[in-house]
Amino acid sequence: MRIAVLIEDRCKPNSNAFEYLQRWAGSCGGECIQVEGTKCRILESACPPCIIRAKHCPDDAVKIINLPAELETDMVHRYSLNGFRLFRLPTPSKESVVGILGPNGMGKSTAINALSGRMVPNLGDWKNKEPEWDDIIETLPRGELRDFLVAVKDGQIKIAVKPQNVDKIPKRVEGTVRELLSKVDERDIFDEITVELGLDHLLERKINQLSGGELQRMAICATLMRNVDVYFFDEPSSYLDIYQRMKIVKIIQKLSETKRVIVVEHDLAVLDVLADLVHIVYGDKGAFGIFTPARTTRQAINAYLDGFLVEQNIRIRSKPIKFLTHRDRNPSAGTKIVSWSGLKKKLGDFELSTGDGAVHRSEVVGVVGPNGTGKSTMIKILAGIHEYDDGWVTKESTVSYKPQHIDVDMDCSVQLWLDSEIGAKWRGGEFNVNVIKALGVDKLLAKRVKKLSGGERQAVSIAICLGRDADLYLLDEPSAHLDANSRMEAAKAIRRTMESNEKSAFVIDHDVYFIDILSDSLLVFDGQGGSFGKAEGPFTLREGMNRFLEDVNITFRRDHDSKRPRINKSNSRKDREQQSSGDFYSFESR
Repeated sequence: MRIAVLIEDRCKPNSNAFEYLQRWAGSCGGECIQVEGTKCRILESACPPCIIRAKHCPDDAVKIINLPAELETDMVHRYSLNGFRLFRLPTPSKESVVGILGPNGMGKSTAINALSGRMVPNLGDWKNKEPEWDDIIETLPRGELRDFLVAVKDGQIKIAVKPQNVDKIPKRVEGTVRELLSKVDERDIFDEITVELGLDHLLERKINQLSGGELQRMAICATLMRNVDVYFFDEPSSYLDIYQRMKIVKIIQKLSETKRVIVVEHDLAVLDVLADLVHIVYGDKGAFGIFTPARTTRQAINAYLDGFLVEQNIRIRSKPIKFLTHRDRNPSAGTKIVSWSGLKKKLGDFELSTGDGAVHRSEVVGVVGPNGTGKSTMIKILAGIHEYDDGWVTKESTVSYKPQHIDVDMDCSVQLWLDSEIGAKWRGGEFNVNVIKALGVDKLLAKRVKKLSGGERQAVSIAICLGRDADLYLLDEPSAHLDANSRMEAAKAIRRTMESNEKSAFVIDHDVYFIDILSDSLLVFDGQGGSFGKAEGPFTLREGMNRFLEDVNITFRRDHDSKRPRINKSNSRKDREQQSSGDFYSFESR
């Protein structure tokens, strides 16, 4: 089955792609390539010469893809002649947390709209403006998904959705936290759930005054308050520290005892401990998405990391993502890039203090700890943005800094943004391969900066930070908004850049897999969020993780096959064994 997909954002009038297709329209004497007014079309039955011409359309505006013929009967929805196609649907299962694992742009929103009844799938007949539920139900085998969609058709299913981009909530909703939550409390759990999620002291605060983590917890709280049949949580861990992530895991698991729950989660450690079953979704961003049947969480994550789906005999990644064991590197053998001692900084009611520390050449320091304990403040001191009140820090090194919140108000293409920030460095050589292409920035060059998604903006910002000429690179939460695959690629890009150029980096992040892949050592923060914070280290990765996780009271083991870190169930045999031995973060597979 051949599909032809046209990315409309890349094929607008006066664009390279539009002019190219206009030149070849009707060139074969037929209607293989059509241009009418501002719209272009490509027939999937086009003759071979026109298919080849379409493949060579500039800016990757046209995608010609061959798919297995048997998928044609599994098509759930198609938006237009050359639009996105979705194949198969995930199944909301009773008394289970069902996870969805895969890149953004693969049709997760389309699937949720179908499962909620907001959209009736057209089975690929995009000209049909009024598709019928009976048609799609007849295509499904008898089972849980068919029964569920029958209930959707009969209006018996209500769904609540926790949105992905919580940072957009203040632009849509006004008032205080109390006012918002009071309006949606259908389960009469206001007092209980606001305390459990740590929102009770924020109830009178204006929504536009909340931090990213506070917005996330408020959005989760509002979703939990709805009295519905299916709860959908889209990236619930974003902006949350590991303490808060584990609390959310317990809340959602308890909810699944009586309700159906679907979760999209890119933090694989969280997904591993949270979900009972996982659907992998794969495909080509903006072109098509395919949901696999559900499998156990361990099988799904290992298959995703390996990049090969055995049952479908399909490779979804060119090479596997690998985790290493026994990585006790010795970065302290190199030259010191920056040193500090006894730093103190007071910001309003908050106070940060540090011990003595240093970062060495080619060393990547992971920065971990609860939200609100001064991690970003520390990085801003090293970047020269904040002055410190006491102590000392060396300032001989040049610095490149990527902030936590990327606020870029530019009306230009990504290509011009890159040119203005790092010159021609991005266009070729090792940096182009290891960073630009690895992060997928090469696919965004023609896109306007204002139109970038959160993940796309993050990827370009990481590339710009790494592309500057500096001794020390400071990256604040680079995994935010990135899907699981992009996170692993970003971690490897940072790692490779430091090693090949003999540079050093500080990286704040809450994703344990991300930290595991890129870090040589850890700077560990503790304290009370918003009141005080203390930074200790850097320690070796093993010592730092043990210090950090002992405070969180969770243990990690290594998966026997993939070597990835996995959270032990609380009070399980492995959890008790590792806690008693002080081995909270095992480097051995078990």
